[in-house]
Amino acid sequence: MIAGSLRLRLLVAGAVSVLVALGVAAFGLSVLFERHAERGMTDELVVLLDRLAAGIDRDADGKLVVADPPDDPRFEKPLSGLYWQVTQEPGGLLDRSRSLWDFELTPPADEPGEGTVHRHRIAGPGGTQLMAVERRVVLPARLGGATVRLVVGRDAADLAAARAEFTSELLPFLALVALLLVIASAVQVRVGLAPLAAVQARLAAIRSGRTERLGIAFPDEVRPLAAEVDGLLDQRDRQLETARARAADLAHGLKTPLQVLAGDIDRLKQKGETAIAADLDLIGETMRRHVERELARARRTAVAADAAAPVGAVAQRVVDVVRRTPTGDALDWEVAIDPQLAARIAPDDLAEILGNLVDNAARHARERVAVTAAAEDGDVVVRVVDDGPGIPAALVPQALTRGGRIDTGPGTGLGLAIAADIADAWNGALRLGPTEPGRMTAAVHLPRAAIPQDGR
Repeated sequence: MIAGSLRLRLLVAGAVSVLVALGVAAFGLSVLFERHAERGMTDELVVLLDRLAAGIDRDADGKLVVADPPDDPRFEKPLSGLYWQVTQEPGGLLDRSRSLWDFELTPPADEPGEGTVHRHRIAGPGGTQLMAVERRVVLPARLGGATVRLVVGRDAADLAAARAEFTSELLPFLALVALLLVIASAVQVRVGLAPLAAVQARLAAIRSGRTERLGIAFPDEVRPLAAEVDGLLDQRDRQLETARARAADLAHGLKTPLQVLAGDIDRLKQKGETAIAADLDLIGETMRRHVERELARARRTAVAADAAAPVGAVAQRVVDVVRRTPTGDALDWEVAIDPQLAARIAPDDLAEILGNLVDNAARHARERVAVTAAAEDGDVVVRVVDDGPGIPAALVPQALTRGGRIDTGPGTGLGLAIAADIADAWNGALRLGPTEPGRMTAAVHLPRAAIPQDGR
């Protein structure tokens, strides 16, 4: 599914990119917060370290003690997570916070310079790990000039807890951002692919004949594609024009031999060679029909975007011609078509279709032929109905095939096939039915169009 949809692939790629980017952002923000919190915690411990150093004094017995310890209540609560300790060099432990209980902090065995703050990760009570700051201080002469090491530490779990709390508050916000970015990505994909939808719509318009070329009204990235498609359409038109010219040359080249053949047939009839004349007449008719067939094929896809034929006027002209024939003169004709009804087809092509249908109806009708048209579901449906014997339902497909014949009368069996070809070239269709005796119907369906302004 993903491989078949460019839109889906872009959406999936955008969503994955957003999620990856926000995941990296969440991790990075958590790390940055942890570092910021660690610096803040270290600064707090340094302040407590300074307060601890300032609180060292002698008691009434002259012994060094922390007379004024930092006043954070956590120092008084056993195992609270915040601790301080003072050791004398040499001499060992001098004093420690109540929170340490009976635990003694063991900073790394380094030699910090006087007044320099060192930062460590050291073991704390209960198997905890502490963030600790340490300073080596030489006491003033009034306190005997002794050297002491001060350590203040805090449970590192507090830092991890702060990071976890920050992350838990960050994730809903990032989820909202992810949703907004995915929506923005979907909008971006829709906007980005809109030109392709426009190309599709223009191609559909070309296919239906409403326009002839894509044009250049596209973004810079799509314009070369449109130009290439228009180039292919230009090439196709040149090829079609060549094919139509060759078909016309073929028809013109056969016209004179067919006329000569017709003259020979007449002379044979005058001499009494009626059987040979009939055979030659059939051959000549077959050749003429084949030429008409090839001309109809050459017209296929030669669809003008603004073509329109007034159905009533064209049908009346066709009926007027067939009515003058010996067969048509004996029939009762009816043409009932709204003069404002038009089909999107060249008038000559519509006349070719109706000529075949009306001629067939005239040859098989007993007394009456009716030609009607109506607008149905956006199409124009022209029906030619005769009261002849009809066509058995099983033979309808044969009647529409090339050379298909269901009678033994004159003709080559190409008329309906030619009419179907022309209708198909204009995005229409030829259908037979109902086909029972007394109301044999041939219907041609064509796209509807506006009536031409000149009425032709």
